[in-house]
Amino acid sequence: MSIWPRPDSARPTSDGPAIETAIGPATSPEIRISLHPLPSMPQLAQAWTDLESRADSSFFLSWTWIGSWLAQMPDGIEPNLLVALRGDEPVGLAVLCPRARRRFGLLPSRCWMLHETGDRSYDRLFMEYNGILADRRVADEVTDAMLHWLDERLAANDELVLGGLTLAAERAARRVAARTGHTLQLRIADSAQWVDLGTVRAGGGDFRGGLGRNTRAAVNRTERLYRARGALEHRVAATVDEAMEYFTGLEVLHQAGWQARGQVGAFANPAFRPFHERLIAEGMPRGAVRLSRVSVGGRPIGYLYNFVHRNRVLNYQGGFAFEADNRLKPGLLSHVLAIEDALARGEDCYDFMSTPAGHKPLLSNAEQPMNWLTLGPDRMSRRMEAHCRRARGVMVDAVKRSLRGWIAPAKGI
Repeated sequence: MSIWPRPDSARPTSDGPAIETAIGPATSPEIRISLHPLPSMPQLAQAWTDLESRADSSFFLSWTWIGSWLAQMPDGIEPNLLVALRGDEPVGLAVLCPRARRRFGLLPSRCWMLHETGDRSYDRLFMEYNGILADRRVADEVTDAMLHWLDERLAANDELVLGGLTLAAERAARRVAARTGHTLQLRIADSAQWVDLGTVRAGGGDFRGGLGRNTRAAVNRTERLYRARGALEHRVAATVDEAMEYFTGLEVLHQAGWQARGQVGAFANPAFRPFHERLIAEGMPRGAVRLSRVSVGGRPIGYLYNFVHRNRVLNYQGGFAFEADNRLKPGLLSHVLAIEDALARGEDCYDFMSTPAGHKPLLSNAEQPMNWLTLGPDRMSRRMEAHCRRARGVMVDAVKRSLRGWIAPAKGI
């Protein structure tokens, strides 16, 4: 069976309304689901931002991210819009990208990717806290209904690729798998770590004082050594131009750190800079993007590129001026200063997101799983592929452990 709407549901025309067109078969007495070709960007922006105002979604489901992601999407990808309506009101939206493939080079299949494309370079922009943009009044019901509608329409060898899910979205996927008898396979097991600033405030508001003894000593020693060289300044970019200047400075330090370890760095990805230049230009005026610089005597020692969404600061990337003296920890100090800045601003959280590494476990006081999953019919080919993926993952983890201390952390902590 095709994932496309059944023949009894009309297709939207290219010049018709973005949302108020054909509706697929009902999955419940109230919520109706349909899949459409992507409407024009202005139409989609209006529909998406309207629903976003009624949702409790992550930054990665905001129009700031999704709009930039769609605008920079590589040629040859045909995104589709999944829509949930209750009455005439949109209550759920998601973008799905189909990708044809051959499992083991033989079996034809399709992946339906939630807010990813299947293009390896482009997907290395890293979608996290993924899920369905859903009206907060019916969020669980909508997410269940949309994933169930999709899962029911998968052909025998097809699967949904659900990357970097929120806990709520993962729970919904597991409920759908249990109802349909399909299998949910784990592609990547990961977790997100963050600093719950409410917990820090409840403990008296002294973030450094709550760190472990060794970590606190390392932070204070680093600060003391830097201050001996000159004035220490943590500055947040105030304009788009200043943010772009910091982004360029971040690139220089980030690439130098990775290349010194024999790695290419994020900026070697041709999609990285154009995407983020647009994101910064769009997000800075909205207060959704925050770039900061830490300098000593006027010389930069660290840059941080963070997102700000619903009073939550999300650390995305960094670049630091590492030196031979290993007592100097510019990444550690830069994050501590940014956390103290968020604390002073009254924000709720400083989130390191996925891939615990470097100083993240030492600075965080909260954690939750964030997994990359596939959902589809239970087939021997899928089970064999999952087994091969697990075996490959064990080998990669073993190599990483053997190289620990030589390879730079994924996000430059």
